[in-house]
Amino acid sequence: MHSSFLRYILAPFSFLFGIITSVRNFLFDIQLLPSREFSIPVICIGNISVGGTGKTPHVEYLIDLLKEGNKIAILSRGYKRISRGFQIATIDSTVFDIGDEPRQLKQKYPFITVAVDGNRKRGILKLMEVEKDLDLIIMDDGFQHRWVKPGFSILLVDFNRMITNDYFLPGGRLRESCSGAKRAQMIILTKCPDSLKPIDRRIAIKDLNPIQGQNVYFTHFIYGNLQPVFPDCAKEITEEEIGKLQPGFLLVTGIAYPRMLNIYLAEISQNISELKYPDHHTFNQKDIIEICSRFKAMEGDSNFIVTTEKDAMRLQFFPQIEQLIKSRLYYVPVQVKFLDNEESQFNKLIQAYVGNSKRNVFLLKK
Repeated sequence: MHSSFLRYILAPFSFLFGIITSVRNFLFDIQLLPSREFSIPVICIGNISVGGTGKTPHVEYLIDLLKEGNKIAILSRGYKRISRGFQIATIDSTVFDIGDEPRQLKQKYPFITVAVDGNRKRGILKLMEVEKDLDLIIMDDGFQHRWVKPGFSILLVDFNRMITNDYFLPGGRLRESCSGAKRAQMIILTKCPDSLKPIDRRIAIKDLNPIQGQNVYFTHFIYGNLQPVFPDCAKEITEEEIGKLQPGFLLVTGIAYPRMLNIYLAEISQNISELKYPDHHTFNQKDIIEICSRFKAMEGDSNFIVTTEKDAMRLQFFPQIEQLIKSRLYYVPVQVKFLDNEESQFNKLIQAYVGNSKRNVFLLKK
């Protein structure tokens, strides 16, 4: 069904959704519904649209920026986990215990505390109870969880899917009105071209219409060397090695918008086949059979199955995958890079917030 026709059919439901979320936000704005503030620094990183803005790579950027001298905890909802309530991740936690993104963070940063709780206020209180010397909590995807009032909010917007051109759920992707962007201290436009023209930058800022004092930044993704999903069965592959092999790729994704990864792989190989699954897809044995069949049908002897790091967290729970497939199954790590050398200004603002908040907490305790 054509998207515009579907949007027309769903328009009454989108209208109702918009009214409900607007009333809810109004009640929080006038404090009829109370938002809880905390003495500990809390950074919220989230979005207004559903999925695909690159939250996890930006959370990782914040961890790398702040990990020296700070004891950090990450609090997430743990989307699609089977467990309930508050859970603290361990290195052995599965995606069924904590979800794929929290597992990715715990595997990459085993020294930090990663917790999940659908009730963010309860989650923060539990973290402060369990980890009494915490310096900072990063609340992943909590922009609409207004029972918590974070000390600093970062709103992510996909440069290729501007929120000002979208519609409310279910006809569109908006979780709330674009006016909710005013709650953020800064906005980051993600997935930008690495050579963004100044005029495109100005148009985007004008489109967002940030409030006074609200910083706007632009980031893009840098893709790293291919990493094995099963490290015992394969090794890292560098770009130089890929250039010599000239492989074909079977791109397997269970994320909202894999377009950027597809573009990146197209720069390396003209032989790309693709299998798309829904965002946060729970892979099953039927999917594995389909992936293996599609891979074996590809021409050539130096092909690889490529997926995202988030998808790799779920695919690792199929140890029965045959050895050949394990040896050819890789994920592409992603890093965030600020355009126009703006990371210095961004870093200073974040570090200043954390540093000043920690000092205030220290004074309160004296």
